[in-house]
Amino acid sequence: MSITAVNVRNQFHGKVKEIVRGSVVSEVDIETPAGIITSVITTRSVDDLGLVVGKEVVALIKSTEVSVAVF
Repeated sequence: MSITAVNVRNQFHGKVKEIVRGSVVSEVDIETPAGIITSVITTRSVDDLGLVVGKEVVALIKSTEVSVAVF
């Protein structure tokens, strides 16, 4: 499967830096030019996508709300 078009403006190309596997969900750290983005996805999806450290990926971020806190 290849993606030819996607309706998400915030796309960050990067490489998988680290995967912290859990029994149900896993954390995937993606190193991008903008910094590290962490995604929490099912462990089954990690396996289905063949995610391993060093694999090139695209982080797609779509959100209707962003919260900012000041301390």
